[in-house]
Amino acid sequence: MENNDFYQNLREKVRAYFLSDEGKSNKFAEYILLAPDLFHLLCKLTLDKDVKVEDKAKLAIAIAYFVSPIDLIPEGLMGPVGYADDIAVAAYVLNSIINNTEPEVVAKHWAGEGDILVRVQEIIKLADEMIGSGAWIKIKGMFKK
Repeated sequence: MENNDFYQNLREKVRAYFLSDEGKSNKFAEYILLAPDLFHLLCKLTLDKDVKVEDKAKLAIAIAYFVSPIDLIPEGLMGPVGYADDIAVAAYVLNSIINNTEPEVVAKHWAGEGDILVRVQEIIKLADEMIGSGAWIKIKGMFKK
């Protein structure tokens, strides 16, 4: 695992968590499982010429948030459950991009299962419960102009 990049390490951690008893019983496990695919999507969108520069800045913040060991719910202490806030950040940024561009721009880069537009809306709807309203308010505040 030493030579794997962030995406591969993330995928392995989430897969192992999902196979554990704790992961199987976590009611948000299906969303935690989306973490690697959301990270991949954020990266792909930064390279897309149809994404506005200001949206690429938001994508860069979301990517940095994913890879940073210091965030609202640290993975180092919480394990893969700690990716819940990263997932919420990704959904918030993706929702903004979907509203600023054609939804197909986002959808063409989605490598995960299901409809990304639906998944983003599900995560946003559950964010308060997944990470707590205080954390959700802080995340939204990170992207206010």
